[in-house]
Amino acid sequence: MRACSRWIIQLGLAGLLASGLVTATRAEIGAVRVVFTKGGFILGVGGGEGVLIFRGHRYPFTVSGMSIGATIGASTTKFTGRALNIRSPGDIQGTYSVIGAGGALAAGAGGVQLQNERGVILQLHGPKVGVELSAAVGGVRIALR
Repeated sequence: MRACSRWIIQLGLAGLLASGLVTATRAEIGAVRVVFTKGGFILGVGGGEGVLIFRGHRYPFTVSGMSIGATIGASTTKFTGRALNIRSPGDIQGTYSVIGAGGALAAGAGGVQLQNERGVILQLHGPKVGVELSAAVGGVRIALR
């Protein structure tokens, strides 16, 4: 009887582990494109729009954000990248934390990694046009249109 009980417990644990693996694999990757314009002196404010391409469908969204720190100038960045840990299009919505430094003088490159409260990670990079130097902490809000 003890062998049978152990077998049932082991089978139950294997089922729990397998269900955890299934949940983890449901998270997918989506493609993201964003155009973001930012300007400021000390306090940076910006906004833009983008599109999430997920499971063959396009989901437009708006972006707004603010940063506090050493920011001076104005720039526009055309980001491309990916959204990690996404299970549905609505997961991209929310407030993303940003910590980073970057700069552009006439033309350059920018890159950022953001994460929202749902665990979605945006890894974005792209060309930056304008005159801006920054070393700031900020946040970005994304809302589906």
